[in-house]
Amino acid sequence: MRMMGLDFGSKTVGVSVCDPLGLTAQAVETITRKEENKLRRTCQRIEALIGEYGITTIILGYPKNMDGSVGERGMKTREFKEMLERRTGLPVILWDERLTTVEADGILEESGVPGKERKKVIDQVAAGIILQTYLDASESEREKGAER
Repeated sequence: MRMMGLDFGSKTVGVSVCDPLGLTAQAVETITRKEENKLRRTCQRIEALIGEYGITTIILGYPKNMDGSVGERGMKTREFKEMLERRTGLPVILWDERLTTVEADGILEESGVPGKERKKVIDQVAAGIILQTYLDASESEREKGAER
């Protein structure tokens, strides 16, 4: 059972996938678009990657405010989730992504990746963190933390 992790932003979507055993997440790519609401090509690329990697489940980063409330970005993410479910027929699980971009930036900085280069890959690294935290969570943590 292979899973895909997505970090959905206003102009980019970071993509990661797990290995066939579901143990580790690897960053794959960052899909970019010129306008926030232009999602056709983004969805087409996600669908192509689903076929290429044999994905059965999508873990979508769910941006919550630090107090746990859901803001505008969270609402847009829910809409994207529904679109993905309709288009792919796959289950899409919302997974708390608070501070993943900060963590991704720290990892890239520690690795010596220059600031300009970090910007190109930060979303896919964040997608990898989202997917890895889901993979590492126990079943009960998944049930508590996931929003379906």
